[in-house]
Amino acid sequence: MTTGYLTRAEIWLFLTTLIYFLMNGAQLFETLVFVPRWAASPPDNFRLLLDGRGAGLKHFWIVFHSLHEVTFLLAIIFCWKLAFVRNWLLALFAIHFAVRVWTLAFFAPNIIHFQKIAETPSLVNDLAARVSLWQTLNYVRVAIFMAVSIGLAPLCIRVFHLRH
Repeated sequence: MTTGYLTRAEIWLFLTTLIYFLMNGAQLFETLVFVPRWAASPPDNFRLLLDGRGAGLKHFWIVFHSLHEVTFLLAIIFCWKLAFVRNWLLALFAIHFAVRVWTLAFFAPNIIHFQKIAETPSLVNDLAARVSLWQTLNYVRVAIFMAVSIGLAPLCIRVFHLRH
């Protein structure tokens, strides 16, 4: 293992860990501050979800997740020769990927539906229950994302100790 290889492994693993923790900070803020606000009185507060009139977080999350997934893949590539780190990164990425699929299959379509209700208010059956389910499952989703980022921290420490 060359010093250059270990340096690249350290950099990409640190970057993906840092970005993941920053992403989790944004998720925690959104989950603890923003979601309770729009979920408190559906559909009256759904206007907070609209781009241009509300928070408009869609572009923020697309950019943030895309950036993070690129750095995560680069960390896997640059840590490939470090079997222990590679295997844990692959496991953590599999969990991350599963939660992203869940996000795209459940959370995003529901937010889009809630935005449509905000644009053209209409009577929706069980809206309060749907919002409550979304909010509860979001706590689970954020906890899983946080667990993945916490799982990255010991890998960073291990890689940093290889050279020092």
